[in-house]
Amino acid sequence: MSATFSSLINTITPQCFTTENHSLSHLKTTSAFLGSTQKIRFCPLIKSPPQQKHRHANVVAVSDVKQKQQLKSTSFVGNLLITKEEGLELYEDMVLGRSFEDMCAQMYYRGKMFGFVHLYNGQEAVSTGFIKLLKKKDCVVSTYRDHVHALSKGVPAREVMSELFGKTTGCVRGQGGSMHMFSKEHNLIGGFAFIGEGIPIATGAAFSSKYRREVLKETDSNDVTLAFFGDGTCNNGQFYECLNMAALWKLPIVFVVENNLWAIGMSHLRATSDPEIWKKGPAFGMPGVHVDGMDVLKVREVAKEAIERARRGDGPTLVECETYRFRGHSLADPDELRDPSEKAHYAARDSIAALKKYMIENKLATEAELKAMEKKIEEVVEDAVEFADASPHPPRSQLLQNVFADPKGFGIGPDGRYRCEDPKFTEGTAHV
Repeated sequence: MSATFSSLINTITPQCFTTENHSLSHLKTTSAFLGSTQKIRFCPLIKSPPQQKHRHANVVAVSDVKQKQQLKSTSFVGNLLITKEEGLELYEDMVLGRSFEDMCAQMYYRGKMFGFVHLYNGQEAVSTGFIKLLKKKDCVVSTYRDHVHALSKGVPAREVMSELFGKTTGCVRGQGGSMHMFSKEHNLIGGFAFIGEGIPIATGAAFSSKYRREVLKETDSNDVTLAFFGDGTCNNGQFYECLNMAALWKLPIVFVVENNLWAIGMSHLRATSDPEIWKKGPAFGMPGVHVDGMDVLKVREVAKEAIERARRGDGPTLVECETYRFRGHSLADPDELRDPSEKAHYAARDSIAALKKYMIENKLATEAELKAMEKKIEEVVEDAVEFADASPHPPRSQLLQNVFADPKGFGIGPDGRYRCEDPKFTEGTAHV
């Protein structure tokens, strides 16, 4: 744990962080997850029995602490949560994600995209707060709401949009579509359409990093993996199995719960016996953190410590980001189940607007600078659409590529034609 982080912890009430004979009774007055005033909660680890040798580091967002120190200062120099360069990077990434998803909605309704398309509007602080802290070699495993994760990891907007259009210039050559973004170059291991199925993949990636470092002695292998998933996934078995495995082997992974309060049309409060997902971390021997997912600066502070502790070999962290999606579950969802007042509450807490206000008030950027950046991003998104629209569709010969290890061993014959087109292919089978 860094000296700075330790000193900040000392400025907060000590009993919130002690691991000696700790009682969780002071955490029983929790929020209803709808506009909680308690922006971040930390669940410390109970002291391990003497026979266990695991050591755990505390993880906590320090945004509130720094903010209080900042208010006492006569000058903002040295006390800001971010530098101007960092702020501009965060703002650009969040605006890109929002603009890209808004354009996706337009293209979907114009018939340029097909199938299910799940947008990320409202959750940008989570993607940006975590992924922009990663190195290129670090891995990201996403869900079906994966467009913005891909953009944050550095996949060009052209490639993401082309994939949504089903074109060969897409990051998966048009074979993945909205829910299966992938980029080997950027270590985006993939979007996964079924909830929970990406968590074991992410755990495997983290194990690979640890194995290369400790067994193969690749000293530069200190890669970290981020596993993103939603609140609905936290009732699935893969979630618990992988928490156990990651803690047991001290894998370099951060489990990031994007709790947008709704699993399709099911309220998180109705679906889970204890809605505070962050508490499940200590049950498996890792820190659990709840953070305001509508505040990119708070998310970033939590992400920084969680990623650093994973990289230095201290093991996994479970981070629950309380966020909200501004649109329906997918573009096929009329979004009539959620209370309008609930939607209005979170819309008023838009993370992009909040960051913009912070930067202007603290003289990190001017209104004109941010508007110029927004204009540039609009041009990037429009260019992505034009590029995708003009790109070719995949040829039929690509249909079974990347489906089988040897495409000619099953679906394609030696002559290059599909075997299913051979009249003899169906001999001996029932015809319907």
